[in-house]
Amino acid sequence: MSTPGTPNAEAARLERLWADEFGDAYVERNAAAGEGRDAFWHGLLDRHPIRTVLEIGCNVGANLRWIDGKLESRAVWGLDINESALRAIRRRLPGINAIWSPARELPVRDRSFDLVFTAGVLIHQPESTLPLVMSEAVRASRRFVLALEYFAEQTTEVPYRGQEGALFKRDYGRLYGELFPELELVEDGHLDADEGWDDITWWLFAKP
Repeated sequence: MSTPGTPNAEAARLERLWADEFGDAYVERNAAAGEGRDAFWHGLLDRHPIRTVLEIGCNVGANLRWIDGKLESRAVWGLDINESALRAIRRRLPGINAIWSPARELPVRDRSFDLVFTAGVLIHQPESTLPLVMSEAVRASRRFVLALEYFAEQTTEVPYRGQEGALFKRDYGRLYGELFPELELVEDGHLDADEGWDDITWWLFAKP
């Protein structure tokens, strides 16, 4: 348990928020999310040698549903801290591995997956533990790290459903480059509602 006032205390508060009724409501609102994202995921998997995938913060599988259609189900993993989301994804994608875990302490070995990614998860991390969550993504990957997140040149907090400190736009591509200079930026781009997303910027990095 995190002690109040420690760097992890704010992260623990937000994890409890997403694990409880606030997170359950998010699951309900996003039950049908992901339509139209197939073009992005199929294109990415066709362009790069990716055979195993981990999504940190998979929710109900809006992304993994398309990856599961391209890879063997047993090679697809999703982690989340909301039990309602995990139950939903296990019903919809029974062949994949859906596991409970916080983003800042992944229950996987180093270099376990070809691709590790977040989609709208780094935006919900506080400044105190954001580098830790990013380092866990890098640690778990053997080839690629992908971030699909809301972009701003400077860190900008966005009011989010009455909660403080719950959503931040940042330049996540720059932050990955600063924290992990060994990473090589392979691709980046922008996705919008016409492609099944919500004004998302993405960066794909390769590990040496």
